[in-house]
Amino acid sequence: MPRDHCGLPADQALPSRSPTPGLCCKSVLQAVSRVLRKSKAKPNGKKPAVEEKKMYLEPEHTKSRITDFEFKELVVLPREIDLNEWLASNTTTFFHHINLQYSTISEFCTGETCQTMAVCNTQYHWYDERGKKVKCTAPQYVDFVMSSVQKLVTDEDVFPTKYGREFPSSFESLVKKICKYLFHVLGHIYWSHFKETLALELHGHLNTLYAHFILFAREFGLLDPKETAVLDDLTEVLCGGGAGGGPGAQNHVKER
Repeated sequence: MPRDHCGLPADQALPSRSPTPGLCCKSVLQAVSRVLRKSKAKPNGKKPAVEEKKMYLEPEHTKSRITDFEFKELVVLPREIDLNEWLASNTTTFFHHINLQYSTISEFCTGETCQTMAVCNTQYHWYDERGKKVKCTAPQYVDFVMSSVQKLVTDEDVFPTKYGREFPSSFESLVKKICKYLFHVLGHIYWSHFKETLALELHGHLNTLYAHFILFAREFGLLDPKETAVLDDLTEVLCGGGAGGGPGAQNHVKER
């Protein structure tokens, strides 16, 4: 069936609210920057690992959501919808939401503050089309991610939207690859920019997005538990036990 990958059906879409009024206003960002500057500066000019305290795990912050909707029910494949269609629609939606969430703190994610793409004690490297490791800063890494995913989700040969077009045999592996990269971006926001997110009062949006994304990936086995282990503590708090794909995920794979 023809569909628009830019969003889910109205009754199943991730709740989306406009950012705090004036969020994009330069004066707001400058004000937040002034508040945070002192805590980020050291005599040697390097950013201290303040996020090692894992502020995002504090109960007063983890309980913040923009909805109380039960996402475990939302992610289940509807009986009348094709699996690939469901994966395509949700993956594209998550891409847009995560890209938007990152944009709210991109002003603070620079080559100086984030010299590497790190989450906890894990550092990620980008590999080009030839498989060569590319040395890059966090903002460069995120740009590589968003550019490559944008190219995939708008490619009719990969994410077909026209009637009669078939999904490629490699579609599931491509979706897993996209989810892995999007997880890296979410992880970096939590690890390196949660203070900014908190200052902008967008932590409720971030928590809701993370919970929905992880539960969807878990339902269909789209993320390797080893990949997500760096944020298992956060996942446990926001999503409950179980880091990998559940029985439902395995059934979907076998049916294909």
